[in-house]
Amino acid sequence: MKKLFFIAFLLVSSLGFSQEDAWVYFTDKPETQFYFDNPLEMLSQRALDRRANQNIAVDSKDVPLHQPYIDTVASANGIVVKAKSKWFNALHVRGSIADIQSLSNLPFVDHIQFADRSLNNTNKSAAAKKKVLQKVNKNLEVTTSYAYGNSGNQIQMLNAHLLHQNNFTGAGKIIAVLDAGFPNVNTAVPFQRLQSNNLILGGYNFVDDNTNFYSRGSHGTMVLSAMGGYVPNQLVGTAPDAQYYLFITEDIASENPVEESYWVEAAELADSLGVDVITTSLGYFQYDDPSYSYTYEDMNGTTSFVSKGAEVAFSKGMVCVASAGNSGAGPNPYIGVPADAQNVLTVGAVKPNRTYASFSSIGPSFDGRIKPDVMAQGESAVVSNLSGSIITANGTSFSCPILAGAIASFWQAVPWATNVQIIDFVKQSADAFSNPTYNYGYGIPDFQLALDTALSVSNNSKPQFLVYPNPANDVLFVSFPNHLNQATIDFYNTLGQLVFQTQVEEATSSISLKKLNPGIYFYKIQSNSFSQSGKILKN
Repeated sequence: MKKLFFIAFLLVSSLGFSQEDAWVYFTDKPETQFYFDNPLEMLSQRALDRRANQNIAVDSKDVPLHQPYIDTVASANGIVVKAKSKWFNALHVRGSIADIQSLSNLPFVDHIQFADRSLNNTNKSAAAKKKVLQKVNKNLEVTTSYAYGNSGNQIQMLNAHLLHQNNFTGAGKIIAVLDAGFPNVNTAVPFQRLQSNNLILGGYNFVDDNTNFYSRGSHGTMVLSAMGGYVPNQLVGTAPDAQYYLFITEDIASENPVEESYWVEAAELADSLGVDVITTSLGYFQYDDPSYSYTYEDMNGTTSFVSKGAEVAFSKGMVCVASAGNSGAGPNPYIGVPADAQNVLTVGAVKPNRTYASFSSIGPSFDGRIKPDVMAQGESAVVSNLSGSIITANGTSFSCPILAGAIASFWQAVPWATNVQIIDFVKQSADAFSNPTYNYGYGIPDFQLALDTALSVSNNSKPQFLVYPNPANDVLFVSFPNHLNQATIDFYNTLGQLVFQTQVEEATSSISLKKLNPGIYFYKIQSNSFSQSGKILKN
């Protein structure tokens, strides 16, 4: 009997995984020129303004997929279209291996990538791909207890209360929350202020493909409260006057790569709506079907579909903030995706006394980058639960939105700044900036210091030169306006000694830092009409 049960279980399991997931990439977008000539047909004016303010050009990634291509794939035998991505000109499909492979015969299909990468043409062994690691909980292992305090500590730790005192509360900035659901946000008391002031702009449920975003898992409700919640003397979010879009991308009933595609689809919509900050308290490492799972070697910022999508989102001028994860005390302590992406601001968790919370996932990324980037309170964080009661909860799920809301309030204070500069100012203000670790990243940001630094750099006007990334590894980029055709950049050590000098003669120039030892350096960029100074950290 036991043997029969085991055989039956194997059969059921086999049937459960008989359908494969894959991305089908198209060759072109035939209507590209039409959309270039009519950009408001694909992007809102606010999205175009955000790009113009950061000198970001519209490109083919912004153009929607060609609908006849979608229709043809959707009508193919055995194929179900689960999600679509204009950024990657691709569809996420589900079907048998044979039915998916047959799509390669369509003249407009460029290539197909299976979520089970052992089915693709690679030299990497299937065994390595199927290595079983600790599973990331769907809600990032949230635990709760009754609260008896208020939210002051988690805000004051960041000096975000000083932003609020100067009326920088996120007004005019839009945050997209990508999560598992937002039930009762339309009725619970902590969100009444958002509703009364029309600060919830809308949303979408990508899992169920409908507009009912006040549904599904309560995790997103708790996350939103850390930014937009408001109950006097109990809970004040870090961006109480920001506007919000609420997107459901996480299916709490299963763990499947389609959730990565939902995430990218939501990020694309957020971009087109003019969103400034994306916050996501989700992370992926192992899937229900082990053949889809990642290994630590994949945590390089370039392997997963969602991390590549987060990088595109950054390239469009948005700031992407992601939780590090809660596996720090487990057998697989490392960050998941999209926290591994280079330009995602990955947030770990600290205790109320500013010390590292042992559950917070650690770095480095597999390619050696500092992760997490920064820290915020994630142990005993004050949030609202589903019923509107104010509770405490543990998880990087909450340190992430606490930090994201503070970023929106900070960006309101320096509206001239690019997303690159916002991230740099935040990192540079952190308490371990000059001595980062793989547990603590660059530390806890000080948003008053970030504001002081930003205003000092700008001299109350928009800086002419953009220097990024900061911190840097071996390559630094310098961009400057088209009306300047050359400049000199000098690097000084902390003793004020000139250690390196070079010329930049293109709109965007790359500078090799391989000759510099790790440490802090001060730079001065000088052109015929303008000079700018600052500091960088060489890792």
